[in-house]
Amino acid sequence: MRLELQGQLDAAKSQDERNRLGQFATPTALATDILICARNMLPKDMMIRFLDPAFGTGSFYSALNRVFPASRIAHAAGFEIDPHYGRQARQLWQASSLKLELTDFTRATPPVAEDEKYNLLICNPPYVRHHHIPADEKARLLALARQATGIQLNGLAGLYCYFMLLCHPWMAEGGLAGWLVPSEFMDVNYGRQVKRYLLEQVTLLRIHRFRPEDVQFGDAMVSSVVVWFRKEPPAPGHVAEFSYGGSLNAPTVTRPMSLDKLSASAKWTGISLSAEVEDILPGAGDLLDPTLGDLFQIKRGIATGANDFFVISKERAAELGLPRQFLTPILPSPRYLEADEVLADEDQNPRLTPQLFLVDCSLPEERLRREQPALWRYFDAGRARGLDQRYLATHRTPWYAQEHRPAAPLLCTYMGRQTAGKARPFRFILNHSRATAPNVYLMLYPKPALAADLVRNPFLLRSIWVALNRLPPQTLISEGRVYGGGLHKIEPAELANAPVDGIMQLTPSISQNLDKQLSLFSS
Repeated sequence: MRLELQGQLDAAKSQDERNRLGQFATPTALATDILICARNMLPKDMMIRFLDPAFGTGSFYSALNRVFPASRIAHAAGFEIDPHYGRQARQLWQASSLKLELTDFTRATPPVAEDEKYNLLICNPPYVRHHHIPADEKARLLALARQATGIQLNGLAGLYCYFMLLCHPWMAEGGLAGWLVPSEFMDVNYGRQVKRYLLEQVTLLRIHRFRPEDVQFGDAMVSSVVVWFRKEPPAPGHVAEFSYGGSLNAPTVTRPMSLDKLSASAKWTGISLSAEVEDILPGAGDLLDPTLGDLFQIKRGIATGANDFFVISKERAAELGLPRQFLTPILPSPRYLEADEVLADEDQNPRLTPQLFLVDCSLPEERLRREQPALWRYFDAGRARGLDQRYLATHRTPWYAQEHRPAAPLLCTYMGRQTAGKARPFRFILNHSRATAPNVYLMLYPKPALAADLVRNPFLLRSIWVALNRLPPQTLISEGRVYGGGLHKIEPAELANAPVDGIMQLTPSISQNLDKQLSLFSS
């Protein structure tokens, strides 16, 4: 009955709405595995006080009743903010002893008495990205998380990070928590504070990471982990368990990890696949291991906020009479690039079909209306569509002006999949044109030392491009992040961390400079 109800309620909402609100129900088999795992971690005679702060229709509560006998469930409670699900769930479970609150869990007051707190907390929190959290709401959540744990979360954290910290005062001392969350917190900057909480304020028991190809949610492309911890300070020398692949209760790989090594590791997703994690020498890493950031300044391509409006074909621009001085050539999405080398025509535009241009103008509106009537009419049509009220446009002056991203001689695709017929999820593009790039690319600008070497040896850039495309796929994969369905992404700072020792040998000036720095560091 619950599964039938879940399907009906999901179907009544659009996929976009559920994505924005982070509403992805836990599959029955996975919910059952999680509760079985909890049963194995809890004392056999413990009476259960259960809490699910993001209840939905009750995937975990249903599994609780399958896995634990009724005689062991002393109390069960849940919170559901969306009445679309909550009202129907309350009717579904009305004959049970469940206490279901139809309210925002983050606004509820935790119990004060220890015997009213919860010793089993299981949750699949809403996966709402930070830009969907209003500024005033984010400020409130940041203050509550700090009050609950003393930890100041990063403003880029998703809603699930707030849930993990806000549940701290709801848990009884020694209570067990199991969180089904996206794996990205283990690698990204905003996840550092969450990892600090797991290492310092509770005892991290286990993290199980599912294979990226084994998407746990049929309607959300998210790479998932289950995080287990007990609400008590970690004992000296405590060792957590990292597992990977297979199922939660029958993983493919299991590795013990000391908290000291976890604290020294910036990225956690690869730990379960490594035989060991090498100790990090503070301050020496950048000198001992040359990275791509030693060669290039790396930036994301242009985010227009409305590519269908600001990026147009050469023919369309001519038809509208848009002046050439406000048109900048721009590369198409990587899926439309048949080769990894972009050649240029006599005007230094990409030799591609169709040729695309970015409409970019910084003239104030009064001058634009007076001096460029055709362009003014075009932007006025965009205003009629409400484009001037979109997020990016409201942060630009004037709203139709674009970021400054000159052409880069090398680019790297921002995302991609690794499949049987495609070993490299990321491609490096050699760009001979004056075209800028949209934000599905990372743009690599040579730093001064490399730029000087390129002047002395014009063929060096091609050698570097060839070497980059020959890097083992894992070199970049380990620096980036992975999502459900095997989708890999890499940000500028992550690409900059990629080791390129072999490529450094092609650049004599930079290699000599790094040797000098290493000598100084060693002395």
